[in-house]
Amino acid sequence: MRMKWSAAVLLATATGLAYGQSSVMLYGIIDTGISYYNHATANGGTFVGMASLTGRLPSRWGLRGTEDLGGGFKTFFVLENGFQPGNGTLNYGGRLFGIQSNVGISSDYGSITLGRQLGMSMYALMNADVIGPSIHSLSVFDSYLPNARSDNAIGYLGKFHGFTVGGTYSFGRDAAGPAGPGATNCPGQVPGNMLACRQYTALLAYDSTSFGVAASYDVQRGGTGATPPLNRSAYTDTHNIVDGYVVLGLTKVGFGWIRNNLAVATHLQTDIFFAGATYYATPALIFDAQGVRYLQRGGDGKKDATSTLLIGRASYLLSKRTMVYTSVGYMFNSAQAANAVAAGGTVGVGMNQLGVMAGLQQKF
Repeated sequence: MRMKWSAAVLLATATGLAYGQSSVMLYGIIDTGISYYNHATANGGTFVGMASLTGRLPSRWGLRGTEDLGGGFKTFFVLENGFQPGNGTLNYGGRLFGIQSNVGISSDYGSITLGRQLGMSMYALMNADVIGPSIHSLSVFDSYLPNARSDNAIGYLGKFHGFTVGGTYSFGRDAAGPAGPGATNCPGQVPGNMLACRQYTALLAYDSTSFGVAASYDVQRGGTGATPPLNRSAYTDTHNIVDGYVVLGLTKVGFGWIRNNLAVATHLQTDIFFAGATYYATPALIFDAQGVRYLQRGGDGKKDATSTLLIGRASYLLSKRTMVYTSVGYMFNSAQAANAVAAGGTVGVGMNQLGVMAGLQQKF
């Protein structure tokens, strides 16, 4: 009798697995081009070569899968890899799946995710920042913004009648070694130290067909042995973002404010203000423009350095999958500032800088 019941249970389970609706999708973006910028050195040298970190968007490929469990519940996974097409190396600290590596369950009440995942700072910027993580973008002032992700994290994201509520908590935000801005070697999860390398983020947003607003809060803690300056668990790096957008016919206008407080041995505060617009001239021809103002203050509250970045971009779709584009940026640096116009670029202190890129992007 027991064998008959066991066979029946196994058959029912196998039947359920066989008929459950599931899918796995392979996708990606390859985006690169030729970049130029002047004043790359103290004596005014220029750079001409392949864009190293990003083009219009960072190159990536990934696997995404879902399975319908019934009753409104689904399970899902995401494995997403970031790489440099110029030499094939991995981005995000050399991780195999540095953009995302997680599994979760979703329902009408939202989704819960476990693993390496996007922080709420990333979600807050998605709609308001019309330029995105491009070669000339907000990221030249704060390299954390395009790398706002956490290892060893549990996350929640729910959408209800236009409102989005989300949060993440990481037990050890960065398990990769110090290999670029996407890794700071702060693995955390240290017995006896509940603060080391912890991170928590939160989001509240509202979106409609004509406008949207968002606010996020993001705190990273340091840990012993991590890349300075966050090399103590008492040190914190906090990002606050408030932004929004308005859709006016064929034009989208985005704007926002980002404050970063670095509470280490010497306190540092920076503010980024941005405003931009995207205009769809035709379904295939897109124009973007954005202005960014950067202010850096030390512990005395005085302005230590300021920069202003102006960005213009034109993109043309050759097909649904293939795009050509050109991006132009100009950086005005104060006497104490040395912010490069291009992600991954260099500039002499106090020098203004012109950057140009022409690129090709293909999606699959």
